[in-house]
Amino acid sequence: MKKTFKSDKISCEKCKNLIKVSLEDEFGSIDVDLTKIPREVTLEIDNQSQEDKFKDEMKDLGFDILD
Repeated sequence: MKKTFKSDKISCEKCKNLIKVSLEDEFGSIDVDLTKIPREVTLEIDNQSQEDKFKDEMKDLGFDILD
């Protein structure tokens, strides 16, 4: 199912491109909305372990997910 995560660390087009280039091979198409604050990242998440892995990968890139 599609799930949207929020992060206040994403600031620009370079951040958006880093997320897409780094994670789309593993997680499929990722949409990063730079018009909203906090920024929204939307993608298909199939289960809790995939969601946890996505959050860990985002944190490794320097983008904490807000709860």
